[in-house]
Amino acid sequence: MAGAASAINISDLRELAKRRLPRMVFDYIDGGAEDEMTLRRSVDRFDDFEWVWNSLVDVSEINTATRVMGQPNAQPFFVSPTAASCLFHPRAGELATGRAANAAGVAYSISTLASKSLEDIAAAAPDVPKFIQVYVWKDRGLVKDFLARAKAAGFTGCILTVDAVIAGNRERDPRNGFSIPPSVNWKTATQALARPGYLMDLARSPAIAPANFEGVDTGGRDVMGVINELFDRTMTWKDAEWMAQEWGGPFAIKGISTAEDARRALDAGASTVWLSNHGGRQIDTSVPVIDLLPEVRAAVGAGVEVIADGGVRRGSHVLKLIARGASSVALGRACLYGLAAGGEAGVTRALDIMASDVERLLGLLGIPDVSQLDERLLRPRAG
Repeated sequence: MAGAASAINISDLRELAKRRLPRMVFDYIDGGAEDEMTLRRSVDRFDDFEWVWNSLVDVSEINTATRVMGQPNAQPFFVSPTAASCLFHPRAGELATGRAANAAGVAYSISTLASKSLEDIAAAAPDVPKFIQVYVWKDRGLVKDFLARAKAAGFTGCILTVDAVIAGNRERDPRNGFSIPPSVNWKTATQALARPGYLMDLARSPAIAPANFEGVDTGGRDVMGVINELFDRTMTWKDAEWMAQEWGGPFAIKGISTAEDARRALDAGASTVWLSNHGGRQIDTSVPVIDLLPEVRAAVGAGVEVIADGGVRRGSHVLKLIARGASSVALGRACLYGLAAGGEAGVTRALDIMASDVERLLGLLGIPDVSQLDERLLRPRAG
């Protein structure tokens, strides 16, 4: 396979990423918690739902546009926040992803732990909605300053992640001697030397660190250490309510898994409920999001935005989540595989693949507008 442009599907981009990255870095994208049951099942569960379709429908024009956190979006998917993107593409990281999202007309959400400044990311994606993802740090002043910077840079939505106050037990990472930023030692030297191109890019690029918190004393910890030591484990619904009020605009709570918590999120001031199992990286054997959607949709009603993510590798996965009740779908690993495979061109290819899949399948299903898709065309697989 020559490069990202030749990739036919997301699996091809994953294979290219695997060839380019040292094992410890690839496994950080690719791995999950403990036995990785959730990681595998989140993907496989899509196969348990099968399509029927409408016949003799005019599909000469297909509309894939949706709204995400109240903002227009060209597709029923957008880019999920993921930490430290310069780890996967040292030269550009989040800037490459932002430029690709901007060209595709899809929203871009960035992580608290991004490796580029939110101002630089905003400049890379000037024409699409941008959302800032946050955790609750022990230092509330730090959170307030960060949110103020995001508003000033043009971010229109805020996402509070509530399922990662404690880092999950991702066993590939200690086996590989992995850290962020990566360090070369006796355990990692062979992995690193096997990927000289990546090493060269890493050596020529700025150190990978939480770029939006320069000057904050992290005690020399890597990113996972920051999560375990500086994030507030006492966080409750009162903190979520405080953050929603502090932001004062479209606000999502990400990492919800029950109908009860979905209702609590709305009571706390959220405008959007985000169902997520963190890509199988937090709690192993958690329920696939596609199974949670109907009960959560019933609990919040038809007028509330519900975002879903987890295991999405094909456009059919996006549309199955939409049919089960999601308003839109967030892409995490699919974009990271593209980023690692080819930088901006790789993310562009990932988004193009997903867009083509979505448009093709809507036509085949006899659904000229994605807003018309619902569960009537989806059946549980017999047996």
